[in-house]
Amino acid sequence: MEIEGKIIFALEPKTGTSARGEWKVQEFVLETLDGQFSRKMVFSVFGEERLQRFNIQVGQDVKVSFDIDAREYNGRWFNSIRAFDVRPATQQAPTETTPPPFDNPFNAAAGVAPQQPATATPQQPADSFANSDESSDDLPF
Repeated sequence: MEIEGKIIFALEPKTGTSARGEWKVQEFVLETLDGQFSRKMVFSVFGEERLQRFNIQVGQDVKVSFDIDAREYNGRWFNSIRAFDVRPATQQAPTETTPPPFDNPFNAAAGVAPQQPATATPQQPADSFANSDESSDDLPF
């Protein structure tokens, strides 16, 4: 899923050690303007490498790509919104370029004269007997 908004708050990063090694996670508050009402969402970025790559700053307009998951703890359920990509909101995905319009010779409304194909003069086959002294009737039968 994706959402766009402004980063209004960055919580302190949390670090720890697990069986796989050291980890780091940081949560950010994103505010969106949905119609006339603003909405807030807290999302987390897991991993020091991602935190450095995303370089999220308070006040920055961003587009966040995220996954939502829920987990149970002591009979209560908790949502987890984890970002896997954060980029500036002004950065747009590459768009397909449209090819130039097709020159249709039957469409006069285009205002462009159709290009005429180069006319080739047909090559006449060389007559092998044109310059010979032999008659053209030299068949063996």
